Amino acid sequence: MSEKKKMLDPDPRVWDFETEYELGQDNIRPFGLDIHNPVFLISSILIAAFVLISLANQEAAAEFFGWLRPWLTSTFDWFLVLSVDAITLFCLALILLPVGKVRIGGKDAKPDYSYAGWIAMMFAAGIGIGLLFFGVLEPVYYNFAEDGGARPLNIDINEPGNEYIGVVGTIHHWGLEGWAVYAAVGLSLAIFCYNLDLPLTLRSAFYPILGERVWGWWGHTIDTLAVFATLFGLTTSLGLGAQQVAAGLYEVFGIETSNTVVVLLIIGITLIALGSVLMGMDAGVKRLSEINMVMAVGLFIFVIIMTGIGTAISRYFGVMVDYVQLIPALSNPFGREDTSFFHGWTTFYWAWWIAWSPFVGMFIARISKGRTVREFVLCALIAPTAVCALWMSTFGGAAIDMLNAGGAEGVKATVIDSYKPEGALFGFLKELPLYSIVAPISLVLIVIFFVTSSDSGSLVIDTITAGGKMDAPVVQRVFWCTLEGLVAIALLLGGGLSALQGAAVSTGIPFTFVVLIMCYCLWLALKAEHKKL
Repeated sequence: MSEKKKMLDPDPRVWDFETEYELGQDNIRPFGLDIHNPVFLISSILIAAFVLISLANQEAAAEFFGWLRPWLTSTFDWFLVLSVDAITLFCLALILLPVGKVRIGGKDAKPDYSYAGWIAMMFAAGIGIGLLFFGVLEPVYYNFAEDGGARPLNIDINEPGNEYIGVVGTIHHWGLEGWAVYAAVGLSLAIFCYNLDLPLTLRSAFYPILGERVWGWWGHTIDTLAVFATLFGLTTSLGLGAQQVAAGLYEVFGIETSNTVVVLLIIGITLIALGSVLMGMDAGVKRLSEINMVMAVGLFIFVIIMTGIGTAISRYFGVMVDYVQLIPALSNPFGREDTSFFHGWTTFYWAWWIAWSPFVGMFIARISKGRTVREFVLCALIAPTAVCALWMSTFGGAAIDMLNAGGAEGVKATVIDSYKPEGALFGFLKELPLYSIVAPISLVLIVIFFVTSSDSGSLVIDTITAGGKMDAPVVQRVFWCTLEGLVAIALLLGGGLSALQGAAVSTGIPFTFVVLIMCYCLWLALKAEHKKL
């Protein structure tokens, strides 16, 4: 039987975890671990070696990562942008085409979570730390940085109607196209797992073109690359979160920021994440995600009331109109003159989103059984884009208004005068009433977002390295959660922000090929599933 025929067969084979792997693969269980050999061993050994080498050669690591990120983003800019464009168009097509009726898990499948719980987990895992770190920083930087190339499309902010172009550029990076990457990977994993009874791991999505070879070295390579992309994409966010918590501790309690403080923060928050991991998906990750959402909504309501609800709503609709109008130009990689914005931000963001896609994609796949394809894509694209845009326009737009009015000295000091991005949020909050109450609450919110990303990331990496099992031993989750913290420490000490970003880009670019091929395989699977309806 041909590989294509196997894929289209209405009764695809079931992967049985209770027996030895059909093609001679082995499960080994030292120290109570359930290891998918050799993905676990290769990934853990290489990552541990990376941590040791980076910590032993911090200056060399800083120099290397300082060179790596700009070289990668300027060399592969066109490839990243065109790839994300293609993935976005593919996802939008799924909403309109008949395959959108296909239900994850089969026509009789029921959702495991309510809409509120489902969207809360999806949102918290996907971008929580990013909203808090970049919500004020990014719009202000694009508008007021001395480097004119940092402004989207070199648009003149002094012309009427362009005063919020920095917000438009930020929405471009946190909106439709980034979430399309998550949706493509998440939907692929969900369909191949819940509809075709294959393991919940990246290799399964390649069964239409690789056939039985996905259980061999082709599959091992795909899963290992997914582990690296997930880990480095995740630790970039964790490192940013730790730096922002350190800045908050200084602002709220006067604790001086240092590498020692940041390392202790990573250790402490990793320990909290371990507790959440031990509690499991429903008691740990789901509960923390819901707490996240309540606190984030509370902070948003406070800011929008203090800065003017009418102004915020008007600003929001204005920047959304500009965003829709400018998407074609912002998504075009050729002939760009806004080099700082395009290379320093856009291409980095696309590589970062792609590096995060195995993590967020697998996580949302695990929680999305029972949803239709159309429902899944709409909720994974449109809702987060709208919410991200509302957040960025409210926080960033208000900060721009304050600066134009001659205020917001804290924002000016951290974003414009001296670039200290981790302090931008707290500089903004200083301009509002009740700072002594709101700042500590924001600090707690950042910590919880940090923990949510760490524990959900541990569950995802654990699933990949256990060959798709969703109930691997707890000790294995503890191992990956601990290793995430160590990688974040190694990157921060070995180059700081540039090291974090360089690591994400270096894994995001090769994983782009994986995501593009996954889209093709997903299309084959959806066509086959639609015929069963």
